[in-house]
Amino acid sequence: MFDLLKKDYSVISPASGKVLELSEVPDEVFANKLAGDGVAIDCSGDTIVSPADGVLTIIFKTNHAFAVTLDNGVEILVHIGIDTIQVDGEGFQRIAKEGSRVKAGDPIIKIDREIIKEKGFSLITPVLIVNGDRVKNIDKNVGVNVSAGEDIIFTYKTK
Repeated sequence: MFDLLKKDYSVISPASGKVLELSEVPDEVFANKLAGDGVAIDCSGDTIVSPADGVLTIIFKTNHAFAVTLDNGVEILVHIGIDTIQVDGEGFQRIAKEGSRVKAGDPIIKIDREIIKEKGFSLITPVLIVNGDRVKNIDKNVGVNVSAGEDIIFTYKTK
């Protein structure tokens, strides 16, 4: 009954593309939800944006992943591509500053799709809640095409 009083939070797509179930990601860590729960985007754009309002708590040194901590304490990880740490930052350009406050849709990373694809890496981008113990009822919007910074990819309630 008290669940009715809990707020629904929305996470928007950090990338343009098609929303996939994590089970469709060609990496066991993501497919088996070992790093967190959420969805993946089969990325078709070149600008990766913040999926929600919060603090940009980390941008990996190679710029292939970043995390945003929301005001409700939920941490969202955006991992651009699969095994893209191996390109050592080539094809990834940092736009935002680590530690800064961001709004949903603010540009974080610009990618050069051609460089990444030429090196043989997938641009499927997992978007995960990494501290799932803080949330429940993740409702995923899979199988649809979304635009970066515009469309909701999942909603959730906090515990």
